[in-house]
Amino acid sequence: MPILKIDGKDIEVPVGTSIIEAAKKAGIEIPHYCYHPGLSVAGNCRMCLVEVEKFPKLQISCYTPVTEGMVVHTQSERVKDAQQAVLEFLLVNHPLDCPVCDQSGECELQNYYMKYGLYDSRLMEDKVKKHKAVSIGPTVMLDGERCVLCSRCVRFCDEVTHTHEMGIVNRGDRAEIEVAPGKEVDNDYSGNVVDICPVGALTDKDFRFKCRVWFLAQTPSVCPGCSRGCNIEIHWNKERPYQTPGERVMRLKPRFNADVNKFWICDEGRYNYHWIDQGRLLKPMQKRRGVPHEVSWEEAFGTLSGLFLRPQEMGVIVSTDMTNGDLAMAQQLFVSELKVKNVAYQWIRKSGKEDELLMKADKTPNTRGAQALGFEDRSGEIYEQIEKGQIKILFLFGHNLMEILGKDQAEKMRSHLETLVILGPHAHEGINLADWALPSAVYAEKNGTFTNFEGRVQKISKAFPPMGMAKSEREILKEMARQAGIHINLTV
Repeated sequence: MPILKIDGKDIEVPVGTSIIEAAKKAGIEIPHYCYHPGLSVAGNCRMCLVEVEKFPKLQISCYTPVTEGMVVHTQSERVKDAQQAVLEFLLVNHPLDCPVCDQSGECELQNYYMKYGLYDSRLMEDKVKKHKAVSIGPTVMLDGERCVLCSRCVRFCDEVTHTHEMGIVNRGDRAEIEVAPGKEVDNDYSGNVVDICPVGALTDKDFRFKCRVWFLAQTPSVCPGCSRGCNIEIHWNKERPYQTPGERVMRLKPRFNADVNKFWICDEGRYNYHWIDQGRLLKPMQKRRGVPHEVSWEEAFGTLSGLFLRPQEMGVIVSTDMTNGDLAMAQQLFVSELKVKNVAYQWIRKSGKEDELLMKADKTPNTRGAQALGFEDRSGEIYEQIEKGQIKILFLFGHNLMEILGKDQAEKMRSHLETLVILGPHAHEGINLADWALPSAVYAEKNGTFTNFEGRVQKISKAFPPMGMAKSEREILKEMARQAGIHINLTV
C-alpha cells in the first residue's frame, strides 16, 4: 500500500484511494461540496483543492489518487486563497436568508465560510433571481437560489435509485437544478436528496420550520420499519418541547453502516415516527362492569400475577416489534418457568413492498430474533383453541385483534375468553376488548437489540423516558413474575 504525507503526517492507504479519503483517515478535514463517498466523483465544486508537491497546479483531492511518496499540503497559502475564491464565487448569488433557512445550523456553506472564508465582499451587484420554495415531490422542496450546483441530488437519482428525475439546466450563473418535465421526485428514497444536499437548496416538507437543529438531541437507533434494520439517528426536541407540544421526535436520519444500509434510508422508514407520540396508552387500565378504569401498576401487577396459577389455560402471542430482551423475558417467564404450551408470535406485516436496495417485505424489525428465541408463528392454532374453549386467558403483545381478525371475528373470539390482557403502546380500538390494558414503551424509549433478516444483532438506544406510565415489556413481565414469586434475572 502506498505511503504519502499529508500536512506532515505519514499515512498508508490502499491503492486507488483518493487524497480526500486519505486525509479523512488521518483526521484531516478537506472542505468539499460535490464529493460524497456514496456517489460517483463529479469534481465540479473545486472546494477540495489541495497543493501536491511537484504538481504545477492545485489538484482536486476528491479525484486525485494517492501515489507512493506523494506530499500533500491542505493548509498552504495557495490552498487558502483558492478556498476563499471558491466561496466568494458561490456566495455571489446566494441569498442571505440564513435566519429563515431550515439548513441553518448544519449548512456547509455557513460552516466553510466561517472556517475558510471570512473575506470582505467586493461585489455590490444585484443577485440572480431563481425559483424559490418550489415543491418538486411529495416530500421535497427546492430553493434554486440557494443551490451551489454540487449535483449530488442528480447523481443520487441516477446512480442509487436509477429514477433519473433531476438534472441541471441552463448555463453560467443561470444554471439551476430542475426536475424532468412531467416528473416528480417521488421515488421510495427521495428524502435522501435532502440529507446529501450540503446547503439549504433541498429541504424536507415534513421537517420545514418545525424546530431549529441546534435544539435537537441525536440518539443512535435502528429503524423498526422492516427487517432490514437500517441504522438511524432519532432527532428529538430536547430543549424547547413547548414549540412542538405532544411531539418529541422531529425527524429520523440515516446513520452510516457499510454492511446494512450504507448512507441511505427509505422514505417508508424515514417518516415512520409520528406514531411514537400519537394515540398512546398512558396508564394501566382495567375494565370493571364493561367500563375501563385507570389503576396503579401495583394493583395491576398484584392482580395479574394470580393468573400465573393457571398456565394450562393460558395463551401468549408476542410481537416481532418487541426487542430481543423483551422477547427473552417472555420466553423465560411463559415457556421456561410457567410451562405454557400455547406461546407464539404473530406475523401481521410480512407482505409489504420490497426492492433490491433496502426495503424488505417483512415490515417488522425482529422476526429473526423471535425465531432465534424459539417462537413460531402458531397464532392461528391459538385462536382455534380459544374458540374451542381450551384457552381462557390470553396475553396479547402489541397486536390489535380488530385489525387482525376484523371486528366481528375479534368480538366473537373475545366472547370465548375469560381474561384478555393486552400489553402495547397505543390505545387502538382493540383495547376496548381487553380486561387489562398495560402501556408499554416504544423502541425510542428503551434500550435493547433487534435481529435483522440476515441475523445481524443491532443495538437500539433509549432517546427519552417512556410516555405517561409506560414501561418496557421486560419490566412489566419481570415485576409481574416477582409478584408471583418467580425471580428472573436476564441481562439481554
